[in-house]
Amino acid sequence: MTHDLLQDLWLHQTTDVAVSAVTIHANRITVHATTTRAGAECPSCGTSSGRVHSSYVRRLNDSAAGQRRVVVELRVRRFRCRQPACERATFVEQVEGVTFRYGRRSQQLQAALQRLGLMLAGRAGSRLAEAFAVPVSRSTLLRLIRALPEEAPPAPRVLGIDEFALRKGHVYATILVDIETRRPVDLLPDRTVETVRSWLAAHPGVKVICRDRSALYAEAARLGAPDAIHVADRFHLWQNLADAVEKTVLQHRALLPEPPPPTGPTQPVTLPATAAEPRRTGRLSDRVREQHAAVHALIREGVSLRAIGRRLGLARGTVRRLAHASDPDELLIGRWTGRTSILDPYKPYVNERYAEGLTVARRLFEEIRQRGFPGQEQIVRVYVRQLREAFPHQDPPRRKPSVRDVTGWITRHPEKLAADDALQLKEILARVPALARTAEHVRAFAELMNDRRGHQLKDWIARVQQDQVPALQSFATGLLQDLDAVIAGLTLRYSSGAVEGHNNKIKMIKRQMFGRANFDLLRKRILHAA
Repeated sequence: MTHDLLQDLWLHQTTDVAVSAVTIHANRITVHATTTRAGAECPSCGTSSGRVHSSYVRRLNDSAAGQRRVVVELRVRRFRCRQPACERATFVEQVEGVTFRYGRRSQQLQAALQRLGLMLAGRAGSRLAEAFAVPVSRSTLLRLIRALPEEAPPAPRVLGIDEFALRKGHVYATILVDIETRRPVDLLPDRTVETVRSWLAAHPGVKVICRDRSALYAEAARLGAPDAIHVADRFHLWQNLADAVEKTVLQHRALLPEPPPPTGPTQPVTLPATAAEPRRTGRLSDRVREQHAAVHALIREGVSLRAIGRRLGLARGTVRRLAHASDPDELLIGRWTGRTSILDPYKPYVNERYAEGLTVARRLFEEIRQRGFPGQEQIVRVYVRQLREAFPHQDPPRRKPSVRDVTGWITRHPEKLAADDALQLKEILARVPALARTAEHVRAFAELMNDRRGHQLKDWIARVQQDQVPALQSFATGLLQDLDAVIAGLTLRYSSGAVEGHNNKIKMIKRQMFGRANFDLLRKRILHAA
């Protein structure tokens, strides 16, 4: 590797350093370099000086090359300050883009590790850095994150505000998001009125505030930004409406299942009678036909029955039956019919249970075994197979709709419902007038929200209050308490969608750090990672 090539690969961002030598070891590359500037500026007074006091070697870690650590041994100079009134007598030169005060890494590596820490935090970031041959501890990565400079948060024109849990159910904080750029602006350590009011007062210029219908944020925004327009989030409005629908469905849950059709007494299930016909195939059938033909052929030759039996090797009674039968089918009819079975005493019970809908042979066998059936399961399986052939299988009854199912059907767009779900919903609304009226109000509210017709909200509230649906009436009464914000939310294009997205991202970051991140570290990761 030549000096010129290394100059292009490593020091392309500055011309103030010259590489004098490169040493390649088994797992490390050492770069020897010196500064080339004629002078430097004092960091305190800014006076340029060329008077060299002394020099020394700084060792800087840099990004790895070929899975080898890169160490830069850079000789820097200490200059005397020419300004007598300056508090510094001497100072060390810094190379722009390469070094920084007290740094033991190059600026490039320092920035890369900071980005690594922001993305993966401590443990995961440390493991990845080690894989890239830049070993660094998890604590160092967290220190790099905390050392990131604080920037004064800008005052957005459209501000989104919401809470998020530091410890769910116990400790909550506040996130502020610029709705127009969809970037987080600041994080507040709690959700009190005074904290939010103070932030808004210190950052004038907010014209629109997107929030949920929390009374705390409403009061804080009214005090901190009295001229701002409040916009209630449409997602939370629809969520509150869905809760009211669920309460209404819950009140009528007994009417949700489809009523059973009127039926008379249960008809016993019996196998249909079959005509007694002789078997046409099979070894026994073929043997009987062959013996019948042989016996009658010998009879026509005048051979006695005793002689026929000796000649064919048949018993005297068998020869007599074959001789007396004019056709072999007379011997085959009824040969396998009329037999008794150990299942016969239990067939009425099996038929009854089969008529009730229990068609699983295993369960039928277990039930009759408890009643004393001594046979094997195979006997029951054969009989159930005969029942299935005699009575074709019917489609199983539809699953009873749950409260959640019906709530989802009512609050979902009709075009997104499956055909069977739409049919069940239509039947339920026909049986339950209260749910039918609820569905009408929900569809009307959805049209208001989707078409941004917030000016018609008062008419919708009046229709709901005239109807006898208590849960929807409570929802409408709650809208009146924050009416201006709700109308703005149903009219303006702004919403808190970006805030909800950052809330989900916060959950991911908290899980990534196993829930042990202090607020300051969490704040740095959220604000700088954006």
